[in-house]
Amino acid sequence: MKETKYIVILLLVFHWLSVPVLGQEANESGRIRVMSFNIRYGEARDGENHWVHRKETVIETIMNYLPDVLGTQETLEFQAQYLSENLADYTYVGRARQADGQGEHVGILFRTERFDKLIEGHFWLSENPDQPGSKSWDSSLPRMVTWLKLWDRKNGRSFYVVNTHFDHRGSQARAESAALIRAFVASLPEDAPVIIMGDFNAAIGSEPYRNLFGQREDSLAIADTFAETHADPDEQSGTFNHFRGENAGARIDWIGVTSEFSTIEADIDRFNLDGRYPSDHYPVNAEIEFADVDAPEESGR
Repeated sequence: MKETKYIVILLLVFHWLSVPVLGQEANESGRIRVMSFNIRYGEARDGENHWVHRKETVIETIMNYLPDVLGTQETLEFQAQYLSENLADYTYVGRARQADGQGEHVGILFRTERFDKLIEGHFWLSENPDQPGSKSWDSSLPRMVTWLKLWDRKNGRSFYVVNTHFDHRGSQARAESAALIRAFVASLPEDAPVIIMGDFNAAIGSEPYRNLFGQREDSLAIADTFAETHADPDEQSGTFNHFRGENAGARIDWIGVTSEFSTIEADIDRFNLDGRYPSDHYPVNAEIEFADVDAPEESGR
């Protein structure tokens, strides 16, 4: 009986020690782990899949991967608060999409010990992007972008993070939104490293996908990290799972990077607990590094 107790204690100690070791490994490397995760609208009438029944699994999913930068979609204020309280090593940045401060965020979390926030910004996916709550084209709801400029203490470099969620009904709105985000990225300082992620509600090869990742006159190169690392990126790669573990649909959740980054690996995270999924979307992950890893550190921020 005593031997059994000792074994249990040793296993618990190993588990407790393994968590900071994994986190330390992620931070000791100059690579950046990125996760994009539609955590599902917290007030949806999802029955046994309601937020209260799966919020702990959302945290477990995130901690399993230990991203350095995390973008979330469909995040209500109380969900953002829960993430902040239960991901103590991260700083959360986000705001509601409605003009009155209500509605969903497209929040960004980053490791507080590794990164400094230099600039925070938001704009709306409309013909009046600086107007909170605005919508245009055939969009059914206001949609927005949250973006940050971060300073990476590990690499002595700065980079940008862009997080978004496209409209689920308006096909023109999705196409125009992709073009607007591409224009925003093109407007940033030349050679600025940029990560673009989100729920784009569009399939690979669609007009929004081409507008973001295709070749254009601006000469901007944005790579789809999943396509970069998979020989057949469309095979069984659906990211909307209906809480049922499906994977035959479209890959609508993407992580893109400009050419200043190289993709090491990318994947779709299908973690579940006995068939219970943390969201109706799979999170998508990518591990990236600065393409010129031997470049000297920036002299300023």
